[in-house]
Amino acid sequence: MAETKIISHNNFISYFHKMNPVTDLNFIAAKAAENEEENDSFRLFLKNSSSKKVDELVHQLNDEISSQIDCTQCGNCCKSLMINVSNNEAEELAAHLQLSVAATKDKYLEESMSGAMIIKTIPCSFLHEKKCTIYENRFTGCRDFPHLHQPNFTSRLFGILMNYQTCPIIFNVVEELKMELGFKNKF
Repeated sequence: MAETKIISHNNFISYFHKMNPVTDLNFIAAKAAENEEENDSFRLFLKNSSSKKVDELVHQLNDEISSQIDCTQCGNCCKSLMINVSNNEAEELAAHLQLSVAATKDKYLEESMSGAMIIKTIPCSFLHEKKCTIYENRFTGCRDFPHLHQPNFTSRLFGILMNYQTCPIIFNVVEELKMELGFKNKF
């Protein structure tokens, strides 16, 4: 006779959400507006948590959830984020586009008086049908987004929550994290 594994209600909800992450951008935006105060409280709650434990959990959740979400079906980050671009990245982009660096900067980048650069347009000029047309040559800020694989999640939470309504991966990881840490018992 097969052994039956008993799963607690909280573990079932957590398991269910990890297996079926929310990707509906309208739902995520509405839930984000509804959860503003809750997320502020969650930031305070995390200040009393072990940063190392939170990082381990976030990295695990990010691996599980991001593997289930196809970013090419969303592209929402490319529709809303301002991405920093290094001089080296501008040069690599120019080479890829077979343009001069000056022409590339003029057409695609905005440069401050100090030389700092960002992409010029929102949505990104390189987004076409929810996909990046320079994917192999995309900028570091694009490669690293949503930055959940990086350390010090608790000290970066303000920035993470700024993209909670934009990115299904961030939304699902934060909601799972709330449940895993006992901050919230239901979705």
